[in-house]
Amino acid sequence: MSANPTEQSVEALVRTSREDDIFIIQIHRPQKFNALSQDVRSQMVAAIESIRHDQSVRALVVWGGPEVFAAGADLEEMLTRTPMEAMRQINDGPDVTEALASLRQPTVVAVAGLALGGGMEVTLAADIRIAASTAIFGQPEINVGLIPGAGGTQRLSRLVGLGKAKEMILLGERIDAHEALRIGLVNKVVPLENLLNEAKSWARRLAAKPMYAMRLAKLVMDRGYDAELNQGLTMELLAFSAAFGTPDQREGTKAFLEKRQPVFPGTTR
Repeated sequence: MSANPTEQSVEALVRTSREDDIFIIQIHRPQKFNALSQDVRSQMVAAIESIRHDQSVRALVVWGGPEVFAAGADLEEMLTRTPMEAMRQINDGPDVTEALASLRQPTVVAVAGLALGGGMEVTLAADIRIAASTAIFGQPEINVGLIPGAGGTQRLSRLVGLGKAKEMILLGERIDAHEALRIGLVNKVVPLENLLNEAKSWARRLAAKPMYAMRLAKLVMDRGYDAELNQGLTMELLAFSAAFGTPDQREGTKAFLEKRQPVFPGTTR
């Protein structure tokens, strides 16, 4: 991997960097605890969309820095919002969670400090969640007379079960990193000083896998999770069959028979 990644800033609120085939997005609004204002969301979506069709990017890492991931929505923007304005903002505004969830490349979020409300909903939209021991998760919207509006009521229950999701959303209480690991909300907990490197390590492992199969597996799992079992099995069969037409499958099978490591198309390894 490159020892000196190139970095650039997308205005002041989102920073991006590239390390070979890994793309990194950092939320950077420390004076507001990385609250997800409309400008932050717009810049995050722009950063995600910039790699959507880039075949040279094989994995994405999202984090908020070592102190906080994102402490929810910007409440100052929401104070006087009407119901129609709220609906319009969700339907027409920049949708970070959908942009992240629909990305074909595998995604890893690295969480330090607070991941609350909309910040937690961003983590729910990723494929893999790595938490620092300092991480705190919560959906506290109920405490200000609201409910989650960016996927929290749906994605959280699919990850941790309906009972635990109801506990978190209806009580609006926070949980720490180790409880998040226990209930299956995060994949791993590491010391804070190891967080970003651990997330990059996961991203590199994912990036080394065959991208065609990766995309098919993500698509079938995401679309089939809440479908009827027979529908999900049909999707799986179609995707399994489609994989036989890919260069990944030919290289992987050939490498196995030749007792060597595969070099999948597009990898830098």
